[in-house]
Amino acid sequence: MPMTLSAFLEGQSDLPQSLKTLIAAMADTCAVIGRTVNLSAVNDLQGALEQENVQGEVQKQLDVIANDIMLEEARWKGVVRGLASEEMDDYVAFDKGDYLLFFDPIDGSSNVDVNGVVGTIFSVLPAPQGDLSLSDFLRPGRDQVAAGYAAYGPQTLLVLTVGKGVVAFTPDADGVWIQTKTAMTVPASTREFAINMSNHRHWFPGIQRYIDECVAGKDGPRGADFNMRWLASMVGDVHRILTRGGIFMYPGDTKRAEGKLRLMYEANPIGFLIEQAGGKATNGTTRILDLQPTGLHQRTGVVLGSAEEVERVAEYLNG
Repeated sequence: MPMTLSAFLEGQSDLPQSLKTLIAAMADTCAVIGRTVNLSAVNDLQGALEQENVQGEVQKQLDVIANDIMLEEARWKGVVRGLASEEMDDYVAFDKGDYLLFFDPIDGSSNVDVNGVVGTIFSVLPAPQGDLSLSDFLRPGRDQVAAGYAAYGPQTLLVLTVGKGVVAFTPDADGVWIQTKTAMTVPASTREFAINMSNHRHWFPGIQRYIDECVAGKDGPRGADFNMRWLASMVGDVHRILTRGGIFMYPGDTKRAEGKLRLMYEANPIGFLIEQAGGKATNGTTRILDLQPTGLHQRTGVVLGSAEEVERVAEYLNG
């Protein structure tokens, strides 16, 4: 018999029941968002709105719809005390619950209109007792108790860690989540990189050096040919790395020294997954999970994936 998500969670004897309930609810919610994405063209839900989110980015219709789905308190069955979203200025507090839930409702939403891979990223931290304040949410990524993402592409996937490796699930014809990966591992070395090459002129010298050496191939100092991939969807690029290795880079640069990706909603949960799969995740030089957040929408540079290449980038940036 195939392992279902329910059976997998029940087999985690050291996990609190409330965390199991939250993860099951997260899977159900991602299934709803996935169906909404799949039907977005038929239901005229594609395209942008005439409004921006807190980061000043133009919101897509699906950004707002998926965010509203995530905000439905009934989904969380009393186990989520507070929510924070990339799409909202402030956090939302509920009356009771053991956990704080951070999420990017639609990662890579610009890909929706061209039928590219998009996803939902989430991060779970313990909630304190008593009334919530902003400081309760500003916790480093190492405090996470679970994280994952759903990818909506040729297959719908749920990739998950509860701090004991990385596993993946896919819904069957009846919508039951079936385990399809038991131990996702990032190889230590790679010959594949993912980066937005159009930013080359803005990169710091260490990043330029690393990429130029990769592009030089066999004739360059690395003595090996590299492939480049770039989906403009962190979920899609990270899933490829978790499946076959590679390095994903969205570094800080001269245009935006602090970086572009959100620490709480993207870098922390993905960093947790990558480390649990044996890779490394940094802001270029410092471990992502050790960064102390200073705001809900703090940005960071991101360099993650195969350990040897992440270490090489840090060496070049520190040099």
